[in-house]
Amino acid sequence: MSNNRKLILITLFTALTLFPAAPAFSQALSSGELIKEASKYDGKTVTYAGEVIGDIMRRGESAWVNISDGNNALGVWMSAREAKEIEFAGNYKNQGDSLEVTGVFHRACLEHGGDMDIHAKKLRKLATGKEIKRALDAGKKKLGIVLFGVLFLIWILTLFKHR
Repeated sequence: MSNNRKLILITLFTALTLFPAAPAFSQALSSGELIKEASKYDGKTVTYAGEVIGDIMRRGESAWVNISDGNNALGVWMSAREAKEIEFAGNYKNQGDSLEVTGVFHRACLEHGGDMDIHAKKLRKLATGKEIKRALDAGKKKLGIVLFGVLFLIWILTLFKHR
């Protein structure tokens, strides 16, 4: 084997063994995994994804946002500037924005009273939420009318009784 080939092979082998591969994009962890194995992930950078729910609570230059993956919700501490990018928070009337958060996971954050949280380093919006239009259920409407009628009848009977 020629000296050039040996040098190339030695260089390649050295580069592959001494320098770790670039980190691959990790799959988002579920809330169940983070809760069940909290000590394993404590202080580590994790990726978590879900729907923004509830109120966005601004605290000066930062904000609390609850993100639910459908099973549980975790509090995420982020900059107020990033929180302004959230258009919809999930509630009865809205489906919240879907976010992917990469940040440091704390099973008992000393900065925030011992709560489990994630301090966001990077946010990515996966989908924008939307308003949910709900039609009035016909069965509930009929039940409401019947109950109102019964209440009205009881009120009339009470008036006659007191006369």
